[in-house]
Amino acid sequence: MSRADFYLIDKPRFREQPLLLACELAKRCHGTGKPTLVLCATPQQAEELDDLLWSFEEDSFIEHQIAGLDEDDADVPVLIVPPGIDAPMRAMVINLRAETVPEGFERVLEVVPADPAAREPLRERWKQYQARGLALSKHDM
Repeated sequence: MSRADFYLIDKPRFREQPLLLACELAKRCHGTGKPTLVLCATPQQAEELDDLLWSFEEDSFIEHQIAGLDEDDADVPVLIVPPGIDAPMRAMVINLRAETVPEGFERVLEVVPADPAAREPLRERWKQYQARGLALSKHDM
C-alpha cells in the first residue's frame, strides 16, 4: 500500500530555512537506496535545493541533479524536478508543490509550512490522499 507522510516544520532551523527539511528528507530517502524525486514549485527553488544539498551537511554526500540537464537522469538517486520538466515516477517522492502527486509512488513526503495559515491546503491534500486509500502519518520536524 502506498503511503503519504506529512512533515510539519517545527524546529527553528527548518522555520528559518524550510528547504533544509527537504534536504533532510532527501538524505533519509537516499539512505533507503530507493530512487527519489523532489518535485519543486519553481525553477528557483530547484536551484536553491541543488545548492543546499551540496552544503547542508559536511559529512554526507547525496548524489543528485536537476532533471533535464543531463541524459543520465535515470541513473541519479535523487532527481530534483522543476515545473515543466517531465520525469518518470519513482518509489520515493518529496513534494514541494501545491498539488497532490499522481499515482505510481510507494511513498510521498509532503512538507508542511510552519505558518498555520499556509497549512490549510495541506489539510485538503491529506483528505485527497486519504480518499485514494493511502496510509497517512504526520511527523513534527
